[in-house]
Amino acid sequence: MDDQMLTRIREGQGFLAALDQSGGSTPKALEDYGIPADAYSGEEEMFDRVHELRTRIITSPAFTGERILGAILFEGTMDRDIDGMPSARYLWSTKQIVPFVKVDKGLADVDAGVQRMRPMPELDALLSRARSFGVFGTKMRSVIQAANPEGIVAVVTQQVEVGQRILDAGLVPILEPEVDIHAPDKQQAEDLLREQLLTALAQLSAPVMLKLTIPSEDGFYTPLIEHPGVLRVVALSGGYSREDANARLARNPGLIASFSRALIGDLTHQQTTEEFDRSLDAAVRSIYDASVT
Repeated sequence: MDDQMLTRIREGQGFLAALDQSGGSTPKALEDYGIPADAYSGEEEMFDRVHELRTRIITSPAFTGERILGAILFEGTMDRDIDGMPSARYLWSTKQIVPFVKVDKGLADVDAGVQRMRPMPELDALLSRARSFGVFGTKMRSVIQAANPEGIVAVVTQQVEVGQRILDAGLVPILEPEVDIHAPDKQQAEDLLREQLLTALAQLSAPVMLKLTIPSEDGFYTPLIEHPGVLRVVALSGGYSREDANARLARNPGLIASFSRALIGDLTHQQTTEEFDRSLDAAVRSIYDASVT
């Protein structure tokens, strides 16, 4: 584990950029960017197009370590180069942005009001490859759709078990048990989730990070933010607009952003370089301001 990266994540000001759309979400991300499905042929070409988008974002002068602490990459992005350098190494050496990689393989079917992660049979190999690229940490997502105690225990148990494997491999895991913003009993689900996380953190051998839905009650996750077993707590936008997500985030001191759609939603393939950089800069500035409030 890189001590400089660790210090930056623990003490730095800013937010995490989530650039980890994978196979299932990539076509929609490209369509929103202005590249329709008939503009590419097959999965490989699709990933070429999305890597061009991510390269355009990461190499923009608006995308620097001055306001962005870390970036979460898709595995395919980690395996590709930016300006002749592996993407993760480019992020750190050129931008001073700490690299993370998404390791989950998507969601299982709904069971007990939650979606746990699908099996990850190649996790050890992925973690080894990530270390070789200089990646600092990982991210993995589950989804809670209802305040079902059995389901929430299952989600947290799985996140902690896999998180410990990641710690053992020398990387810092971001545990992401997302609560669906449309859940009718969202507050009750958050009550159960916080209780389970506070209990589970004692099982881990080293501090981890958490990525959580912005809570219904302002300041609700302060006990997690202040917990010695937690490096940082970051928030997903979860379908809220950027303006709404920023406003909610700003009411939760210590909680910082890890936005995806709310970060890149105004970017299009058709924009000139100047227009693209200006749009990205406005998004980065607003999310940074909300994260350090």
